[in-house]
Amino acid sequence: MLKKILFAAIALIGAYYAVDQSSLVSQRSPASQPANAELIRAIGEQRRGYQVEGSGTVTRILSDDNDGSRHQRFILELESGQTLLVAHNIDLAPRVDGLKLGDTVSFFGEYEWNDRGGLIHWTHHDPAGQHVEGWVEHNGKRHK
Repeated sequence: MLKKILFAAIALIGAYYAVDQSSLVSQRSPASQPANAELIRAIGEQRRGYQVEGSGTVTRILSDDNDGSRHQRFILELESGQTLLVAHNIDLAPRVDGLKLGDTVSFFGEYEWNDRGGLIHWTHHDPAGQHVEGWVEHNGKRHK
């Protein structure tokens, strides 16, 4: 009888540790990482020409850049507190209308590091078909 109780206790302890370890594995899964984890890593590594997806809160709306191709420009703050300039080409993609301070914007584009945090561009299609298609999403509407 003592052997059965000892065996049951060992089995329960083993089951507890198995469940506990599986929860640790799931806590480290990519799905549970912050939404901008890869972007934050790119910023830390000072990457250039790196395709990323992310989102942030609009903290500043800048005037359009009309030199060469026209770009709608705004600043996003990530949950990490870091900021990014988004330069969205409005000659190749629709303008993000109705953009306001405090709005959430998601994007898929090319990250370029700079000493201010970096910028996101290529948030549009490539007419030449040479570059990955990017986008900006605001209020459920995707602009590409």
